[in-house]
Amino acid sequence: MNHAIWQAVLGEIETSVSHAVFVTWFKPTEVIISDDGTFSVAVSNVFAKQQFESKFNPQVIAALKKNGIATERVNYVIKSEQPKRSRQEATPLAETIAARPVKKTAPTTPVGDGLNPRYTFENFVVGSSNDLAYATAQAVSTSPGTKYNPVFIYGGAGLGKTHLIQAVGNEIKRRTPANRVLYVSSETFVNEFLDYVQFKKKGFSDKYRSVDVLIVDDVQFIAGKQATQEAFFHTFNHLHQLNKQIILSSDKPPKSIPTLTERLRSRFEWGMTIDIQMPDLETRIAIVRAKAALSGVELENDTVTYLAENINTNIRELEGALNQLLAFCEVRGLSPDVDTAVGLLGNIRQTRPHHITPKQIVDKTAKYFRIEQKEILGEKRDKYIVVPRQIAMYLLRSELHLSFPRIAVELGRKDHTTAIHSVEKIEKAIKLDFVTREQVADIRERLYE
Repeated sequence: MNHAIWQAVLGEIETSVSHAVFVTWFKPTEVIISDDGTFSVAVSNVFAKQQFESKFNPQVIAALKKNGIATERVNYVIKSEQPKRSRQEATPLAETIAARPVKKTAPTTPVGDGLNPRYTFENFVVGSSNDLAYATAQAVSTSPGTKYNPVFIYGGAGLGKTHLIQAVGNEIKRRTPANRVLYVSSETFVNEFLDYVQFKKKGFSDKYRSVDVLIVDDVQFIAGKQATQEAFFHTFNHLHQLNKQIILSSDKPPKSIPTLTERLRSRFEWGMTIDIQMPDLETRIAIVRAKAALSGVELENDTVTYLAENINTNIRELEGALNQLLAFCEVRGLSPDVDTAVGLLGNIRQTRPHHITPKQIVDKTAKYFRIEQKEILGEKRDKYIVVPRQIAMYLLRSELHLSFPRIAVELGRKDHTTAIHSVEKIEKAIKLDFVTREQVADIRERLYE
């Protein structure tokens, strides 16, 4: 196989997956051809390798066969682990389709920009709950100040917002070291503004208005502070008029932040506003594996699954449980197996049920929309019933991974194509409509109360 064929394979795959999935996983790949003519597919990091081996391999094999390469197995390797090759051999195909260069090491962050060099795109685990935010962040990092400005990322605590927005800053610094990037928490901004007002400290305006990229975490905390909002408003305007990139995070969307001035709210919504949700089971499994790998530990599948299934509040708690397990086992010289995990972390089951049933999903959805369960299971097609019915089908698919025929049976449908249509419609609505995202998130949370 040559590089031209791999380019054709990528073109084939691009038509069958979402843009975010293609940009995140497939675009950075390259084909490695050995001296004996065999080939491997090189991916960016261990997380990508796991995704290809567990999720994308059938698509790759199918696309290869369509382009004349019949194989039942593809070897995926990590780029940084490959030996140096000749200049001609080392030219990756991905570069010809504008993929970003491979990172050799974590970026070195100068003192004073507030960035943590450990927060990079390469160690951010991507799933359906955050793929659009991830793709947006990558787009901004390649062209700051031009594509989406401002970027406003919101979501609950412990879902990776800070990691993602700092990854943008680190990537911009890596690409263009001359760019002045500043990351601050809203608390830092407030405190420095108060020092400027109360003690006449100099340099406040220069610090915040002389940067190329301003990243403010937890911006919701400036709400209600009138003088601080006024200062931030003028800082925002100054940077935006100069096409400087502004990146903000919050625990809720702009329109839901109480006591936020209207003129700030409208400016926060100028660019791209996007949420990060609680990762699904598949992503939580990938996170546990990735974090364990960073600690040099390879967990058994049942241990990984136990942690991912039983801790679904947020990523921070999931990492905390993993770290607790690894530390306990290291001190005592034990293997971090599922029995140890159950013994150490068994109390996590007290806050979450062992499992949920299809009946519970239908019941919780009906109660949320204040309709009868029998209406969701019935034949009426009034809008106030159809939408809850579609959401129930989506949750049966996303939470229990039921097949479409099984979903149809659970909701009393004769044709499973209705289930397919409903799930696809809600998946699309979640990406485009804030109201639907909030409804699904609220019902999902109530399932585990």
